[in-house]
Amino acid sequence: MKAVTWHGKRDVRVEDVPDPRIEQPTDAIVKVTSTNICGSDLHLYEVLGPFMNEGDILGHEPMGIVEEVGAEVTGLKPGDRVVMPFQISCGHCHMCGKGLQTQCETTQVRDQGMGAALFGYSELYGSVSGGQAEYLRVPQAQYTHIKVPHEHADDRYLYLSDVLPTAWQGVEYAQIPDGGTVVVLGLGPIGDMAARIAQHRGHRVIGVDPVAERRARQAHRGVEVLDPTAVPGEVGDAIRDITDGRGPDSVIDAVGMEAHGSPVASAAHTAVGLLPKFLGKKMMEHAGVDRLGAFYSAIDIVGRGGTISLSGVYGGSADPLPMLTLFDKQVTLKMGQANVKHWVPEIMPLLTDADPLGVDDFATHRLPLAEAPGAYEMFQKKEDGAVKVVLEP
Repeated sequence: MKAVTWHGKRDVRVEDVPDPRIEQPTDAIVKVTSTNICGSDLHLYEVLGPFMNEGDILGHEPMGIVEEVGAEVTGLKPGDRVVMPFQISCGHCHMCGKGLQTQCETTQVRDQGMGAALFGYSELYGSVSGGQAEYLRVPQAQYTHIKVPHEHADDRYLYLSDVLPTAWQGVEYAQIPDGGTVVVLGLGPIGDMAARIAQHRGHRVIGVDPVAERRARQAHRGVEVLDPTAVPGEVGDAIRDITDGRGPDSVIDAVGMEAHGSPVASAAHTAVGLLPKFLGKKMMEHAGVDRLGAFYSAIDIVGRGGTISLSGVYGGSADPLPMLTLFDKQVTLKMGQANVKHWVPEIMPLLTDADPLGVDDFATHRLPLAEAPGAYEMFQKKEDGAVKVVLEP
């Protein structure tokens, strides 16, 4: 089969690889019909290379049709149409019972000290082959799937794999009071959808992003937008000026380690990519290598007594935090990978023909799987208005 494989920093290729097969009785094989490039895939493309192996299959946002199921898979049969959550979870352990599927005790990657295994996401999360491919082996398939109707195009349901639940959790964790104000930092896929969800719930939303096309997408939907490169002084001052001097009730950081404007951390990112794999791992695990510009902005922007919700991915272990400011402002901080299956029942009723969140036309680009290398480059460089790229095997 054809699959998108990793070969080094900014080097992904579409290659022929062996077809997946049933390896455990809880497996299923799915023929992929659509699969996305995620913003967090860019971390693998750019800085998390020390945790990748040449030939790893990328991707964690697929959907398709079940081809085969293992002997212990119940509730799923060939011909079913499914979306795969990006994390692999069993559905019956203590953590799954608490709705914390990202901490699944059956699939935890204990040798790395990490939570549930993820599709296509490095040694840190189990080195499981990903879904940017023609076929996908789904472990723990009795639970690691979301069954969807056969009606409607893939886009109606595709974003249940990651974008919708991650954005939904980001808004939930932001604890925005009724009629409150939230600032969304970064209007890539997650920030874009988080702004839509918060607006749908009746909140005042201010979206911040330096990319004009991304601001325009939100402005078209009635969201207030701000170009952080065009304001005099600090972004926080500009936002306080339009929020009665107090700042917003909540801030959602949908940027993470890819934030710009941090020369030291940018140099660290470059260094990690150039070091031998063993040394690069050590640097990622024990040094402060994140670009923390967005997080620092969130701390400055949020009003006193407010909440910061971190949806953006950070990777360093020794990042310096302004603990005095966080403590003095009495800030609540909530974060974590999205617990996909936990949020799906709340999201599904919105995936109707009325399409209040605009999922049917959320993608900015739809390309054949064969064009994945160029799509990665375009998305990483934020060219051609790229916000969400769908690949079709």
